[in-house]
Amino acid sequence: MKKKIESYQGAAGGWGAVKSVANAVRKQMDIRQDVIAMFDMNKPEGFDCPGCAWPDPKHSASFDICENGAKAIAWEVTDKQVNASFFAENTVQSLLTWGDHELEAAGRLTQPLKYDAVSDCYKPLSWQQAFDEIGARLQSYSDPNQVEFYTSGRTSNEAAFLYQLFAREYGSNNFPDCSNMCHEPTSVGLAASIGVGKGTVLLEDFEKCDLVICIGHNPGTNHPRMLTSLRALVKRGAKMIAINPLQERGLERFTAPQNPFEMLTNSETQLASAYYNVRIGGDMALLKGMMRLLIERDDAA
Repeated sequence: MKKKIESYQGAAGGWGAVKSVANAVRKQMDIRQDVIAMFDMNKPEGFDCPGCAWPDPKHSASFDICENGAKAIAWEVTDKQVNASFFAENTVQSLLTWGDHELEAAGRLTQPLKYDAVSDCYKPLSWQQAFDEIGARLQSYSDPNQVEFYTSGRTSNEAAFLYQLFAREYGSNNFPDCSNMCHEPTSVGLAASIGVGKGTVLLEDFEKCDLVICIGHNPGTNHPRMLTSLRALVKRGAKMIAINPLQERGLERFTAPQNPFEMLTNSETQLASAYYNVRIGGDMALLKGMMRLLIERDDAA
């Protein structure tokens, strides 16, 4: 049955986010472990949130997380498990019909698995057998550059660091991952235009700038921790302009769950001082128009 999505008129964050997180944590069974992990997340002595790559401030709060991050860590430390019986009952073909959320909710792997083409199922094998087969395959190549070491965007920084050490010891630096598909155009385009393949903005710049233009992303959906930085920016008198085909609530107004006053009074902060709903694919025309206007005003000055 398709889940019904109800209309939500409140601000982003607030008690709605708290309720959503509480439901996600409750479904993963080990509430105590979830809460302990959340206090360690995004801390110098803890670990980075597996949800997004929003940077950590130099002086973080005692509870520096967002709704997405809390859900991500709840799914990471869940007690739910998928074992041999699960894969015996579900072929790969049947699992392909499951949604991403359903697959995530099934639980975590408990042992190594190997695909069996005859049964179209994953079957368990011992750790020693898994290591032996992987080692034999790696040793069968004449050149380490014949191997790619692909990782998931959900891999933690700590696990990714160990993985690249292993690959470099093997003799390869082929490390493609999902970010290549997302950011390769950025790396090529920025390198050609400004000489550096990455953005030049620091988190501290939000504390000093007069204007932020949000274009090409949906922070309330994909990286809600940014809303805290935008809220602080607006509170000190700076402006934020949103350019987005989607009328995203997080860019309009926000109730900070870490702010006791806003939570107790159910108040909110208006974020975007102007919101422009360009048509999908129309941002290039908008940017060219902005550049033309700047040139014309500069010529007239």
